[in-house]
Amino acid sequence: MSDTSMTNKKKNHSLSKEVLYDVLRAPVTTEKSTILSEKNQIVFRVPLWASKPEIKAAVEMLFGVKVLRVNTLVQKGKLKRFRGRLGRRSDEKKAFVHLADGQSVDLTAKLA
Repeated sequence: MSDTSMTNKKKNHSLSKEVLYDVLRAPVTTEKSTILSEKNQIVFRVPLWASKPEIKAAVEMLFGVKVLRVNTLVQKGKLKRFRGRLGRRSDEKKAFVHLADGQSVDLTAKLA
């Protein structure tokens, strides 16, 4: 394979500001995520199409921190009944972002 075909296969993760805000939908604020924040981890709700490099780039650019790694989890939607009819909740994807030592993110602060 030539060098040009190898470079074409690598993705460029320079995302626009709008896409960055689309990748990180909302922080997850539960007891477990609060305990994880003491270990330099943050949990975000992300869209199903978001990849780990995109999530990493979004967190690094929006919050200005160094991300070590990203773990993702797809939570399948449950079957639930509503007024006697069977329905299904939507699938969700969560991203567990591991920050470098000494890095922290204040989720209550306003983003620029």
